[in-house]
This record gives sequence, structure tokens and C-alpha cells, in this order.
Amino acid sequence: MKVISSGHQDFNAGDLVWGITGWEEYTVIDNPETLFKINHPELPLSYYTGILGMPGLTAYGGFFEVAKPKKGEYVFISSAFGAVGQIVGQLAKITGCYVVGSAGSDEKVNLLKTKFGFDDAFNYKKELDLEATLKRCFPDGIDIYFENVGGAMLDAVLPNMRVAGRIAACGMISQYNLEQPEGVYNTICIVTKRLRMQGFLVFDFYDKYYQIEEQIARYLKEGKVAYTEDVVEGLDAAPAALVKLFTSSSIGKQLVAVARE
Repeated sequence: MKVISSGHQDFNAGDLVWGITGWEEYTVIDNPETLFKINHPELPLSYYTGILGMPGLTAYGGFFEVAKPKKGEYVFISSAFGAVGQIVGQLAKITGCYVVGSAGSDEKVNLLKTKFGFDDAFNYKKELDLEATLKRCFPDGIDIYFENVGGAMLDAVLPNMRVAGRIAACGMISQYNLEQPEGVYNTICIVTKRLRMQGFLVFDFYDKYYQIEEQIARYLKEGKVAYTEDVVEGLDAAPAALVKLFTSSSIGKQLVAVARE
């Protein structure tokens, strides 16, 4: 957004900011503490809805603050082509980890390996036995699972975790629209493998945003990370775009361009 007028000492007319607002061309912000100034307008401004905004903050904070990776560890990311997953995978590669992701189409699987540098990836829709698939991808087990899906995927991951593994629970998109949530049956593995599973919200990392913005902006400028967006035009297109999030049909961060300057 661009500030048109402001009565707040931290924001001036003309400032570029990002934050949570309505889907509208003009809005009144009564709680400007939820806004962040945009410090790198030389990069695509749409990135501040993605890799330089909430998804980037979620990915960086969840991976480094919650999962606490070490070089050489084995990392699995579900919904790896999503707005958060594609960033986590690249951060894991920069850290020196072995990275595998799951996605919902062969096109996404190919892009994970070619565009985003994943070591391996698979189309979960084509796998009849997810537990066996993960065993094939991780014969020595998983150190870190970045959880975006829940349900059957989480159940398949648990027996494949290594002792003292960490599960960073970012989201569970497979469960959001179910009338009856799926059960997870392999929870005894949390005990026997001494696992740590921790949920988190992006707001947990708000105090670190500007530090993380600088780091990710540097990675973008150095070509160490890439990002993919799927943009539709106009508010009328918003309902269909929202549905795409739950059908694995969006290619990258799903955006609706409400208005263009």
C-alpha cells in the first residue's frame, strides 16, 4: 500500500507499507502498529505479500527459530510449492541440508527440483503409500519436518523421523475444510523417537521482521532464492483464486491484484 495521509508520527504520505487490511482500493488503518515499512522498493512490490512479507517471515522464523536446523540434516517439507514451503526449502539448501518436498502436480515437482534446488520431490497424489514413499526418499530418516498439511501426511512422517527430530507445525491445510478432522495414529513415535513438535504463528516473529527482511532481500539480490507468484486480476476473481489454494492448482503464491497504480 501507499500512505495517502497520516496522523501517525512513524508514517508519512508517500510511504510504502505492507500489513493486514481489507481487500479494497482505499482503507483506514486504526492500528498502524500492524504495518511495516517497505525498505526495498527496488524489488517487486508484490513480494511484500509473499517472500518479503508474511510468508517469508513465517518461513524464516519457523525454520530457524523453531526447527533450528544444522548443516547436513535431512529436511522434509509438505506443500513445498506453496507460498511458505518454497522459501523454507531454499533456506534449508542455503543452510546445507538435504531437502525433499511434496506437491500436488508433476509440474510443481519438476519446478521444486529445477527452479528451487530441492534434492528430490514427489507428487503426493500419485503415491499410494506415503509412509513407504518417505522411506524411499529418506532411507536414514528425517531430522526436520516442516508441517503444512497434517492428517495422513503427518501420520506417514512420524515413523520416518529420526531420534530427536523436530516438527515445526506451520499449518495443516488438509484439515481446514473437513467436518470431521482426520486422526493421526502414529503418535507413539513422538515418545519413542524423542521428537519435539511445536506450533507457531507468524506474529511470534514480528519483532524480528526488519532483520529478516534484510536477509531475504540480500538473498534475492544475490540470486540465492527465487520466488513464484500466481496473479489474477480484479476483486471479482478473488473467490476462484481462494478455491485454488485448496485444490493444488495455484502455481506459487496466490495473489489477487485488487488495483494497480
